[in-house]
Amino acid sequence: MATLQDVRQRMAAARVHRVDLRVTDLLGRWQHFSIPADQLTPDAIERGVGFDGSSLRGFQAIDESDMLLVPDLDTAIIDPTEEVPTIAMVCDITDTISGARYSRDPRYIARKAEDYLRASGIADTAYFGPELEFFVFDEARFQQSGNTAFYYVDSAEGEWNNGRDEGPNRAFKVPLKEGYAPTPPFDSLADLRWQISDALAATGVIVEVHHHEVASGGQCEIATRFATPVQKADETQWYKYLVRNIARANGKVATFMPKPIFGDNGSGMHTHQSLWKDGQPLFFDSNGYAGLSQTARYYIGGLLAHAPALLAICAPSTNSYKRLVPGYEAPVNLAYSSRNRSAAVRIPTYSESPAAKRIEFRPPDGAANPYLAFAAMLMAGLDGVQRQIDPGDPLDRNIYDLGPDELARVPHVPHTLEAALDALEADRAFLLQGDVFTADVIDRWVAFKREEVLGLQTRPTPYEYERYFNG
Repeated sequence: MATLQDVRQRMAAARVHRVDLRVTDLLGRWQHFSIPADQLTPDAIERGVGFDGSSLRGFQAIDESDMLLVPDLDTAIIDPTEEVPTIAMVCDITDTISGARYSRDPRYIARKAEDYLRASGIADTAYFGPELEFFVFDEARFQQSGNTAFYYVDSAEGEWNNGRDEGPNRAFKVPLKEGYAPTPPFDSLADLRWQISDALAATGVIVEVHHHEVASGGQCEIATRFATPVQKADETQWYKYLVRNIARANGKVATFMPKPIFGDNGSGMHTHQSLWKDGQPLFFDSNGYAGLSQTARYYIGGLLAHAPALLAICAPSTNSYKRLVPGYEAPVNLAYSSRNRSAAVRIPTYSESPAAKRIEFRPPDGAANPYLAFAAMLMAGLDGVQRQIDPGDPLDRNIYDLGPDELARVPHVPHTLEAALDALEADRAFLLQGDVFTADVIDRWVAFKREEVLGLQTRPTPYEYERYFNG
């Protein structure tokens, strides 16, 4: 574990005079508080730095707003995007009176999920590897008011610009659904992804591969190495931060919105997961289906059984359900398969190594708070192992070849955020085990998300004008 002296030595070597304290609000947005280097004192490390918790989404009411940020010295990283050397640290949140960890701190919830895993005796380590997809646009404009509503995004790669007068237009646009891994000049974002990858490496995140993704209009993915839930959630916040800031520095704008473009693929956060104990992988069995152990099958059973409730946390926006629609390679079927990407759970077959055996839960997206999403998925999987939930037979057929009767027997993810929230309210006991999630956290989350649903339901959309204005 790092000490304050260790951090100060690094700061001196890099001539760092600025410290950035990072914290994640309940809904997943990274916030920061900046202090001069000489304010990083033993008292700041031991007790914390005060802030107004009532001003962060989902935290305390104004009459209990005083809270403390306690820097985690092990997370100290020199920010590669700052011109003036700045060291950033992820913080935990504590109460000013009791000194106890704050129940709505997402990082604390993920930490409790790790503790619950160890206490269960099933495993001592979980590894999570999210595949975060995102769009990089040249421009993004949107507005919503009483008498107008519109959005406009644009990309030089977009197939909709085939006929645009670009003085001159040099073609090489990416056709709809044909954007997976083309070479330049179709892929105009390779250098940008390299810049982001280099910045990720500078923060200690291991980049495995990057490429253009399926959709037109600048969809990308940078795959990074797995880690434990808390560490990977910390890294996911760095990932989003670097993608957005480096895109902006290059005159572009990046978004993790699940479905920003109509008629093309959306952006997901397929999440790879595995359990280990005493240094040994628990998901491998050479005699099992796709090399899966019985433990892995039960873990899948938990994910599938609780998937409707999970999606209220893992696909937590109204826009998420514009991605989770059949026909777009969307993982809408609550089944598992070794190769079928329309199944909610896929078992990757790239490697025969026992250490590489893992499962991939495909419905989540980048709108999720990674701390809450990873914790919730882990709790669902553990519930499956503890209760020995059988996931049934795998779905190895092409879903689009199934007849109507066969298709009707395959359960699906919820069609709306409202339905997912209903499922979470009916199925929350697995999250409450070990006091990992508290009823207060779930109630607060549901209340926030119900407001988002109501906000969409009460606003006319441009498409409704198109369909109904002269109807």
